[in-house]
Amino acid sequence: MTEFKRTLITSALPYANGPVHIGHLAGVYVPADIYARYLRMNGEEVAFIGGSDEHGVPITLKAKNEGVTPQDIVDKYHGMIKDSFKRFGISFDIYARTSDPIHYQTASEIFLKLYQDGKFVEKTSEQYYDAENKQFLADRYITGTCPKCGFEKAYGDQCESCGSALSPNELINPKSMISGNVPELKETKHWYLPLDQYEGWLKEWILAGHKEWKSNVYGQCKSWIDGGLQPRAVTRDLDWGIPVPLEGADGKVLYVWFDAPIGYISATKEWTLEWEKWWKDPETKLVHFIGKDNIVFHCIIFPIILKAEGSYILPENVPANEFLNLEGDKISTSRNWAVWLHEYLEEFPGKEDVLKYVLTANAPETKDNDFTWKDFQARNNNELVAVLGNFVNRALVLTQKYYDGKVPAAGVLSEADVSALVEISLIKADVEKSISQYRFREALKFAMDLARLGNKYLADAEPWKVVKTDPLRVETIMNVCLQITANLTIILAPFLPFSMDKLRIFLNIDELNWSNLGRSDLLKVGHQTNTPELLFEKIEDEVIEFQVNKLLATKKANEAANAQAAPAKENCTFDDFNKMDIRTGTILEAERVPKTKKLLKLTIDTGIDQRTVVSGIAEYYNPEEIIGQQVSILVNLEPKELKGIQSQGMILMAQDADGSLKFVTPVSPVKNGSEIK
Repeated sequence: MTEFKRTLITSALPYANGPVHIGHLAGVYVPADIYARYLRMNGEEVAFIGGSDEHGVPITLKAKNEGVTPQDIVDKYHGMIKDSFKRFGISFDIYARTSDPIHYQTASEIFLKLYQDGKFVEKTSEQYYDAENKQFLADRYITGTCPKCGFEKAYGDQCESCGSALSPNELINPKSMISGNVPELKETKHWYLPLDQYEGWLKEWILAGHKEWKSNVYGQCKSWIDGGLQPRAVTRDLDWGIPVPLEGADGKVLYVWFDAPIGYISATKEWTLEWEKWWKDPETKLVHFIGKDNIVFHCIIFPIILKAEGSYILPENVPANEFLNLEGDKISTSRNWAVWLHEYLEEFPGKEDVLKYVLTANAPETKDNDFTWKDFQARNNNELVAVLGNFVNRALVLTQKYYDGKVPAAGVLSEADVSALVEISLIKADVEKSISQYRFREALKFAMDLARLGNKYLADAEPWKVVKTDPLRVETIMNVCLQITANLTIILAPFLPFSMDKLRIFLNIDELNWSNLGRSDLLKVGHQTNTPELLFEKIEDEVIEFQVNKLLATKKANEAANAQAAPAKENCTFDDFNKMDIRTGTILEAERVPKTKKLLKLTIDTGIDQRTVVSGIAEYYNPEEIIGQQVSILVNLEPKELKGIQSQGMILMAQDADGSLKFVTPVSPVKNGSEIK
C-alpha cells in the first residue's frame, strides 16, 4: 500500500444560486470536516479545499427571473454560503470561487493544453436556437411536454415531475424560456472529450485497482463503464462562464462540468505557492467528498481530464454519500423543502454541534436516509444530554463538591478502574479503523461509547455513597472519571469541535493531539478545573413543533402552487343549463348544525322569499362573520333533508387550490333575486 506524506481533501463546490441545506451538509461537508480535523489532530499535513461553483445555466435563469446580473446572484450566494460554513465550523483551509481570475486562468490553461495535445474532438451538431434573441439555447432554457409523463413544464434536460433524464429534441412542443417562441434547429460547433477512448484505462484504474471504494461508488462507476462511454462536449453556447480561449469561439464558454472541478486546483493555487506538491506529487493522497449525483464527474470525467493533461495525481478515494431526505420527502430547493443552514444557525444559536451530531449519526453513507425533527430532538435529549452531557456534568460537579475542583490522586486501582481505562485504547482503535474506511457514522458511535463507558463506571462506583465510608476510594473514582472526561475532549473533537472546546475550558486544559488519546494521566494531580456549565440542553417540544409547522406550511403552499384545475366535465346542452335558476341572495342568519363539523344552517333572502339552506362551509367560515354576505344561490334545486333540516337550495362556492372554499359573489352589490345568466 502506498505511503503518503500529505492528504488533499476536496469537497464538492456548492452551486451559488441558493443557500446550503442539511442535505449538502450530511452528504459532503460534515464528513469531509470530520476527516480533515481527525488528520490534523494526528499531526498530518492536510489541505481542505472548498469553494463556490458560480457558472452554469441555473444561475443565468435565476438572474433573469430576478432581473439582476449573474454576477449579482453569485456574489449574494457565495457570501451567504461562505459565512454559513464559517459559523457552522467547517474548517476549510480556503473557500474560493470559480469567478476568480485565477480560476479563469487555470481552467483556460488546462483546456488549451488538452486542445494543443489533440485530446479533443471537434463536432458540428444541430441545437435549438432562439431567433428573436439571437442565441443558442442551453437545455434548461427549453421547456415543453415530457414525452414520458405528459408534464407540460419539463426542461430540456430533465422532467421534474417524473424525474426522467431528457434531451431537448425529445420534448413535445418545445419553447424558448427567453422569448416563449418555438426554437429552430441551427448548426453549431463544439469541442468534445472522447470518454470512450479511456474505457480501457478506467477498467484498469477503477474496476481492477480500486475495489476498496464504497460499493455505491464502485457500482455506479462499473455501470457507466460497462454501458459504454460517449464523447462529451466541454464547451457551450452561453454568455456566462469562462470564454473558450480559441480564435473563432466567440459566444462559447467552457461547460460548467469541465471548469467546476478544476476549481479545486485553482483554489489550491490561490491558497499556496506550493500548490504543485498538492496536485502533482504522487506522495499526496487526494480524496474527493461528494454526493452520489457527482460520482460520474469525480470518478470518470475529471480523472480523464487529469489523465489527458498528464501531470496531475488522481483521486485515491471518492467516498460519496447517498441522499438525505427530509420528513419522508426528497429535499428540493425549488420547492423550499429543506432545512437551510443559515436559518438553522439563527434559530438554534450555539447548537452547531447538535446538527453535526445528528447528521453524522444518521448519515446516508450506503443508502438514502431521512432527517426528521423528532429524531433530531430525541438524539439531542437522549444521547447528547442524557449520555455525554450527563456524565461530564456529574464528573465535574462532584469534583467541585468534594475537592474544590482540584484533580484528586488515584490510589490503588480496582479491576473496574483498570478495565475502564484500558477500554479507552480499545475504543480509540475502533474509531481509527472506522475513519480510515470513511465510516464516520460508525466512528461516532464508537466515540460516544466512551461517554457510555463513563456513565456506567460512575453509576456502578457510586461515589456519592462511598464517600461516607471510604473517602480514599472516592479519590480514585473521581480521578478515573476526570481522565475519561479529558479523553473525551480528544476522541469527540473531530465530531463536536465547539462542544469539546467548551469542555476543555471546563477542564482548564489546552487542545490535545490524537496521540494523547488513551492515556490515564492527562490531568495531573492537583490540577485546577473550572466551574462547569451544562454542555448541552434539552430541546423542548414547542421548538420542534415550530419547525414541523414551518415545513407543513411549505408543503401546503407547494400543493396550492402546483395544483391544476380539475378537468372539465362532460358537455351539457344549453337547455340543461337554462333549467338552473341561479340568483343573488344575502345571508340573514347563520348558525352551526349541532353534532357536525362542516355544516352551517343559513337563512337567505333570495329576493323571492327567505329560505333555509344547509351548507358545508363551517370549516372555513364562522357563522357570525358571514351575516350580510351576498351569495349566488341555486333556487330551484329539489329540497333535501340534512340532519333533520329541510335545505331549500344550494349556494355556489369556488374551491381554491389549497382546498379552501370561497364565495362566488358579484364584484359590487346587486339587488337580491337578480338572475345569474
